[in-house]
Amino acid sequence: MPAGRAGWSLVEVMGAGLNRSELRTRQGHSPTVRFPRVLGIECVGVVAASTDPGLPEGTTVAAVMGEMGREFDGGYAEYALLPNSLLMPISTTLPWDVLAALPETYLTAHGSLDALGVVPGGKERLLIRGGTSSVGMAAASIASGYGLETAATTRRQDKVAALTAAGVDHVLLDTGGPLAPSLHSIWPEGPDYVLDLVGASTTVESLHLVRRGGTVCVAGSLSGWTIPNFEAIAMIPPRTKLTAFHSDTLKGTAGTPVLQQIVREVETGAYRPNIDRVFPLDDIVEAHHYMETNQATGKVVVLP
Repeated sequence: MPAGRAGWSLVEVMGAGLNRSELRTRQGHSPTVRFPRVLGIECVGVVAASTDPGLPEGTTVAAVMGEMGREFDGGYAEYALLPNSLLMPISTTLPWDVLAALPETYLTAHGSLDALGVVPGGKERLLIRGGTSSVGMAAASIASGYGLETAATTRRQDKVAALTAAGVDHVLLDTGGPLAPSLHSIWPEGPDYVLDLVGASTTVESLHLVRRGGTVCVAGSLSGWTIPNFEAIAMIPPRTKLTAFHSDTLKGTAGTPVLQQIVREVETGAYRPNIDRVFPLDDIVEAHHYMETNQATGKVVVLP
């Protein structure tokens, strides 16, 4: 049980989503993190002991980012002591496993589509690279609700059905070679937007797949953090736009209304969260192995 401190409240964790950033931290790729450290950049739960009158005990809350699981202990716990500024009060009837699958994944998907300039009712075309990641599945669900025509990539034939169920119109098998032939067979001029969740190894190709004047948003790092020898003038075609999204911009009060709206859309069935598997917290080693070996299609959740 973490000891209390001013400006922080104790949250009884009811669920936490797993994320690849935690996998990389465990592997030693987060040089600013000092061990021992309880990982977990997100969690949902109930305020157990509060230092904020606006967050009374018993309030259902979510928390994401803000150095959770990095500078201080995070969501892989029965109880987490978290800064009041990170806590997002949420009203919901969703079960804990579904609520736990939403914060980091859906805030990232929503923020990425917003960064691209995607709006409800648009008739544009969206390509999602890394479609069977949890964020990819969430983005497909939101984009489908918006009315966009969507395509998404996967490296495995056995995951095609899951993407179709998530609302993807065209599933493209990524065999490691150029994606242009299969993409141009459905969209000769390319998509209007590319949400690139693979990241380092595919960003430059994505800039040449999107239609001239279109936008690429990098919001994932499935292939690593950095693009070697990136030369912006040489690699970004004229009029094409490159942007990015980081979920830390929607933490705390900035993310609360967005997450509440996401919860409402899930409750009405407009968004269809894809939970691949739920593990008990005691099986966190098995859960990380499951994530590390790319077995998941969608979100992996742990429940204490």
